[in-house]
Amino acid sequence: MLLPAVILTFIFAYIPMGGLVIAFQDYKPWLGFAKSSWIGLEHFQFLFSMPENVQVIWNTLIIAGLKLIGGLIAPLIFALLLNEVRKETFKKSIQTFVYLPHFLSWVILGGILLDMLATKGMINQFLGALFGLEPIFFLGDGTWFRIVVVTSDIWKEFGFGAIIFLASLAGINPALYEAAEVDGASRWQQTWSITIPALIPIMIVVGTLSLGNILNGGFDQIFNLYNPVDSHSRSLLQR
Repeated sequence: MLLPAVILTFIFAYIPMGGLVIAFQDYKPWLGFAKSSWIGLEHFQFLFSMPENVQVIWNTLIIAGLKLIGGLIAPLIFALLLNEVRKETFKKSIQTFVYLPHFLSWVILGGILLDMLATKGMINQFLGALFGLEPIFFLGDGTWFRIVVVTSDIWKEFGFGAIIFLASLAGINPALYEAAEVDGASRWQQTWSITIPALIPIMIVVGTLSLGNILNGGFDQIFNLYNPVDSHSRSLLQR
């Protein structure tokens, strides 16, 4: 039963790792791996000699770390709240609604966020009309950009992550809650003393698996959200 999954993983996850050799080559697509010249660590020397190198690594760690923490806490809280809903129709509707963004690519979501968060976008127009605020450079300011990247990633994926916790919640023995009710425990006491301890093992597993992406930072997301137009607009307005 495991053989098909093992074969697919080997083909699409392990064999492509051979392509890492291009990091040590002056790779030319028309020459391929075999004929491209070998240059050793030259690319790495160039990378670590750049003055922005430390800032790039620091940004990666900050963004990835915040995504890891938020991506663990947000689905956990949502799963706990959704588990308290007793109307199954409403519960399934909410779960489906928050799960849908997971299926959208960052190309689509990036375009939507670029329009909404631009200096003349809907969010800035709303803040200006309601509070009289000056346009905020969400995608042109370093601090705001981090917040947008982390928040949008959590919003996109927390519905998918909640499924894992909801499955774990379904496996908790109901007799534990019945015994707690007999002892006079409130819903909050039951959650704190029964539900959360029962979820700790799956929280550890999810957190451990997320560590594999700690140096990723979500390149496709940042690539689609990166917009030099806002930075240019900011410099012009500051003049």
